[in-house]
Order: sequence, then C-alpha cells, then structure tokens
Amino acid sequence: MTAFAPDSLVLNRKLPLWYQVSQSLRASILGRTPDASLRLPTEEQLAAHYGVSVLTMRQALKELEEEGLISRHRRRGTFIEPGARRSTPRRLLGSIDAIVAQQSGELTTVLGHGAAPVPGELAEHFPDLTEIVAYRRLRRDGETGEPTNWAENAVRPELAAAIDPADLERWPMTKVLRDVVGVRISRITDTVEARLADPETAALLQVPLLSPILHYTGVTYDEDGRVVDVARIRYRGDRFSFTVTVEAH
Repeated sequence: MTAFAPDSLVLNRKLPLWYQVSQSLRASILGRTPDASLRLPTEEQLAAHYGVSVLTMRQALKELEEEGLISRHRRRGTFIEPGARRSTPRRLLGSIDAIVAQQSGELTTVLGHGAAPVPGELAEHFPDLTEIVAYRRLRRDGETGEPTNWAENAVRPELAAAIDPADLERWPMTKVLRDVVGVRISRITDTVEARLADPETAALLQVPLLSPILHYTGVTYDEDGRVVDVARIRYRGDRFSFTVTVEAH
C-alpha cells in the first residue's frame, strides 16, 4: 500500500484559503489510486505541503469531515472514509479548480460526439457560429457503477479539433480545454435549476420518468470574452445537492 500523496496547489488570494485547500484535498481523495493508504498525513505535514497555517488546514479538514469524506480520531490520526466516493455535495464558489474537482472519482463514457447545428437555446452564446461540436457523456459512480449524471457540451469547432475524445473519459471538459487544448479560461457562469426527467434523461440515469433532477448549465469564457464551451449536465436528484457559499469581506 502506497502513502497518500495530495496534489500540489497554486493558491488564489481572492478565494478563501481553507476552501481552496479543501477542494484540492477533496480531488486528491476522490482521485486516489486503489492502493493508496487511507491514512492522511498529519495536519502539520498537510499545512506545510499547501503552504498554509495549521489553523487554515484544520478548517479545510473540518469541511471534508462534514462532507463525510474523512474521519479524525484523537491520537490515531485522520483517515479517508472507505465510502468517500458516494453521494457528496457539489459546492459552487467560483473556483475553476473546484469545478474540475467536482467530477473526480467518477467513471465516464463518451456516448458520442460530432458537428451539429448550434441549438436555438444556445444561439446567444455562439452568435458567430452556425455549427458547434457536441459531446455527450455519461458518468457513473466509481465504486457501484450506478449512473449519476449525463452531460452535453457544445464546443467551438476550432477548439474541438484539438480534443481527443479519449481524454474526456479521464478528465472533465474544463480540464481538457485548459490543460490540453491550452484555452485561457477567464470565468465560468453557473446556473442550477430543478427540472423533471425527460425520457432520455430517465433512461440514461435509470430513474422514473418525470422524477426530479438537477439541471446544471455552465458557460465557459476565454480571456477574450468568447464563449468556448456550454455544458448542460443532468444530475440525479436523489444523489446530489448543491451548496453555494457566500463570503463576507
């Protein structure tokens, strides 16, 4: 069994440090290798790794403990919960890394991709295009294989030309665009609303027709203000909750 090794993190001073650390550590936990130890390094070791105070590290660990990802025991240490991949909330706070982390620990299947006319409901985002490249993916729980959500992405054709669909089975679209294609992402606008499962969603997610789902729309902009991707994701309503944190300054 190998020691648990958290990913590195470049801190953004505009966001709470504890939040950034908790999201980075969360992604490391959910994306850990099967042979990784369930025991985490000490608070002091983690604080040194991330370059934050022990107090900030404790706040980050408290967040993960409240999510049910870890448990802390006096004198014994901090341990990853064996069921850490199950039913964790989605948190929206404006961090690109957090959005990438949200989809870690899931098994992704590309259902299809190809050129398609710009959907009428997305025309405002792509006023200079008549076609986009559409990607459809189904995500499953990393342990049970149960469908959790399915996603449609509408991507600018010149960027899609550099995307290997196999990468989308390993990483979220945001990570592929940023780290593989080289898009300089400036912001993502998120919208979450309650809807009822249509026939396609019900079949893919294995839920009853017209059962509640969470419908997420993420509009991704590059540094020139162009929309480069619009993601529409349908989450099973019985598996996820969304939490928005507002920081007072």
